[in-house]
Amino acid sequence: MCGGVDDQPNLRRGWTTGSCATAAAKAAFCALRGMAFPDPVGITLPGGQTAAFALAESAAGPGWASAGVVKDAGDDPDVTHGALIRVTVRPGPPGGGIAFLAGEGVGTVTRPGLAIPPGQPAINPIPRQMIAAALAEVAGGDPGDVAVEIAIPGGEAMAERTLNGRLGIVGGLSVLGTTGIVVPYSCSAWIHSIHRGIDVARATGLAHVAGATGRNSERAVQALHGLADTALIDMGDFAGGMLKYLRAHPVARVTVAGGVAKMTKLAQGRLDLHSRRGPPDLAALAELARLAGAAPDLAARIARCNTVAEAFSLHPLGDVVADAAWRVAAETLAGTPAGTLAGLGTALEIVLFDRDGMLVGRAAMAPVHGARNRRT
Repeated sequence: MCGGVDDQPNLRRGWTTGSCATAAAKAAFCALRGMAFPDPVGITLPGGQTAAFALAESAAGPGWASAGVVKDAGDDPDVTHGALIRVTVRPGPPGGGIAFLAGEGVGTVTRPGLAIPPGQPAINPIPRQMIAAALAEVAGGDPGDVAVEIAIPGGEAMAERTLNGRLGIVGGLSVLGTTGIVVPYSCSAWIHSIHRGIDVARATGLAHVAGATGRNSERAVQALHGLADTALIDMGDFAGGMLKYLRAHPVARVTVAGGVAKMTKLAQGRLDLHSRRGPPDLAALAELARLAGAAPDLAARIARCNTVAEAFSLHPLGDVVADAAWRVAAETLAGTPAGTLAGLGTALEIVLFDRDGMLVGRAAMAPVHGARNRRT
């Protein structure tokens, strides 16, 4: 589950890998310039706040210095919580400025579409800017030519629990963070990964992407269409987040895939499919069944069901739900008259799968420009 700060008022915030790397880089650079390792080491975050970090390790030798900070992600279930972020700094080649290098456990970008071009260490722009500012602070101006190597021991194994491989980041983790702060259970990280997945798909020329609510539906839609891993978007509960981004960054064909309960929610106009937003409306599902021709007594039985799966066992509702979900998704892709209409160039499909991965409902691929007209 994720939510805004107001949803989780008692959870402790943490620090991004970018913040930890900045603190380690600043401490190491102090030592490289002949000063003592500061401990704790203070940095300035992108929003102007300050933060202090204790050093977990420090070492120096001729022409190099290294410092490490253990990442504290607060109460967020971050895969890098407790990881050591180690930065080693050395003099760089003359005229090179600040050069960023990937050490152990930090990945390398191999596909276009991300903020960092292929061949570069997966150290995102904001952490790079934070580190550059911290080194400039120590130097009292231009820090000169410096090689900054970031390592996360064990990062390659940790990266297997992320979407890095699908995004084309190989060999380890990304050094991330736009604010420097980890907000526990924030939706922003997940939505960020959705956006980056779409960016990579577009940059590699894919014409068809599929967003799925979970692993079961993802495997099923991949098999249905024979899609590459890079075409799969880990949408989760964020149907709205994916569709709105696709509105402004369209691809030719979009499939939205999910189980019967979450797709029923989408059919009922919900773009956040998480259970904390409430269960599907069984009475509305019964009315949908009645409009599709179900007898009044059957519609009444559907309204009394405990779950959507139980309702589906009484009547073949899949195509009816898929069709209603298509209209909701298409309206979201099309946007409003006052908004961007880039998504109108997209063809959309909805597919529903049961728990066994069997296709139980489908609204066939159709152009979104008909979104404001009822599908027939």
